[in-house]
Amino acid sequence: MQKVNNQLVIRKDDYRLLLSYLNGGFGKSAFNPLNAEGLKTELKNARLVNKDDFPFDVVRLNSVVKIKAEDKDEIMELTLVTPDKANIKEKRISVMAPIGTALIGFRKGQKVKWQVPAGKRTFTILEVINEH
Repeated sequence: MQKVNNQLVIRKDDYRLLLSYLNGGFGKSAFNPLNAEGLKTELKNARLVNKDDFPFDVVRLNSVVKIKAEDKDEIMELTLVTPDKANIKEKRISVMAPIGTALIGFRKGQKVKWQVPAGKRTFTILEVINEH
């Protein structure tokens, strides 16, 4: 995965929760170790902010996100969740999944590159909805 544009921004409480998952604090989670390493790397480079200072348009845990692939007219809407709450039928995507790792910490209008089975694709974040 590769990010395009600015630095990753993460809320401190999300950061602590994600590290707990990555370090096995929630038991055996079903996620790919390679994806987990990618997320760990992203978290190390992230700018941590308090809840009150977190930008409203940045993807975080429980964000509803609308994205569009550069090469298609289709818009996908998904909710970014912890691994235990993921359910593809309900469009709840784990932060440990490749698309989750690619999106977290980036904001509306930014482009992300995501490795899919057919190669790399570029997506634009069209909308980010966060409950406050």
